[in-house]
Amino acid sequence: MSDSFTVLTVLPTSAESVYHAWLDSDEHSHFTGSPAQIDPAVGGSFTAWDGYISGVTLELEPHHRIVQAWRTTDFPKGSPDSRLELILDEVKDGTKVTLIHTNIPDGQGDEYKQGWEDWYFAPMQVYFRPDDVS
Repeated sequence: MSDSFTVLTVLPTSAESVYHAWLDSDEHSHFTGSPAQIDPAVGGSFTAWDGYISGVTLELEPHHRIVQAWRTTDFPKGSPDSRLELILDEVKDGTKVTLIHTNIPDGQGDEYKQGWEDWYFAPMQVYFRPDDVS
């Protein structure tokens, strides 16, 4: 059995900006505060959080959808990659980000769900905050 969940947030920026930042090594590193290396093409590999996260990009729909095979160094030996799908929809106040994470090793889902909130969505709110907000 595997775990899965969906988390949502609205970021105060365009879908194009979120899409680009997710797939750009420098921007991804900047908004998370930790090193990332990303080949931004289908079939391209990526690492984030100084190698804790790794995977391969499986599908891209520019400015709308990113699908990645995703894993961490905490996955049990021999376990398959999980599947991460990021859907970006422009809304009145910016971009609604829907993150669907499936095929997570049994018992690890809650930890990763909280991790997306704490280590991605919270810093992304700050990163994409409009300059005129104090």
